[in-house]
Amino acid sequence: MNSSVVSGQVRPFKVLGIQQIAIGALNKGPLRRLWLDMLGLEYTGNYRSERENVDEDIAAIGTGVHKVEVDLMQPINPEGKPAVHSTPLNHVGLWVDDLPSAVAWLTTQGVRFAPGGIRKGAAGYDICFLHPKASDEFPIAGEGVLIELVQAPPEVVEALGRNL
Repeated sequence: MNSSVVSGQVRPFKVLGIQQIAIGALNKGPLRRLWLDMLGLEYTGNYRSERENVDEDIAAIGTGVHKVEVDLMQPINPEGKPAVHSTPLNHVGLWVDDLPSAVAWLTTQGVRFAPGGIRKGAAGYDICFLHPKASDEFPIAGEGVLIELVQAPPEVVEALGRNL
């Protein structure tokens, strides 16, 4: 079966590569010590959002279109939601070449999305999340893993898309 055809329908988007991984803890200090001090990742910025209950330091591996973010997250309110620390591997972000088409098509296939829809993410790209748990209405989900779909900018689509 052609991997771009599912149930007789053509998939209207491609997953191009990993955009990020996000790791959570009650205190991001030990995460910084490991990922920045010990492993030598580059610190590229901080993102703080009361609405998303997150204070995250953004680190990076690689450069250009091969750069992968490693987000080191702690909750602003440990009792609040979302609980960005409750699963140490919080989420995996995937570059996609056409986010609106991906969301529309995946929804028709029964994939469950987390609330919030398509919106700007911490790195400035349009994003949305696949829910970690399936439901009766949407029986396909991340099976315990939150998955972020990230709209790839043109240079990433060009560089990574040609190899698919």
